[in-house]
Amino acid sequence: MTLHILSPEGTLVRADVSLVTLPGVAGRFTVLKDHAPLVTALEKGAIRYVTDGEEEYLPIREGFVEVRDNAVTACVEV
Repeated sequence: MTLHILSPEGTLVRADVSLVTLPGVAGRFTVLKDHAPLVTALEKGAIRYVTDGEEEYLPIREGFVEVRDNAVTACVEV
């Protein structure tokens, strides 16, 4: 699954990941391979993702995310 995290400053993350956990406005949620399509707003928190067995975190202020066809694309303010 691919993860792209974008901000007004440019691309912050572009990686192949096994999972992504996001701070949704209705609560935190995790995206795994073959997740159903989704578009939702994000609130202040951290995006957590696992790539090559390593956990990474990116703190955000807010944003939006689209999940589709094993791609997670987040547009965020950091």
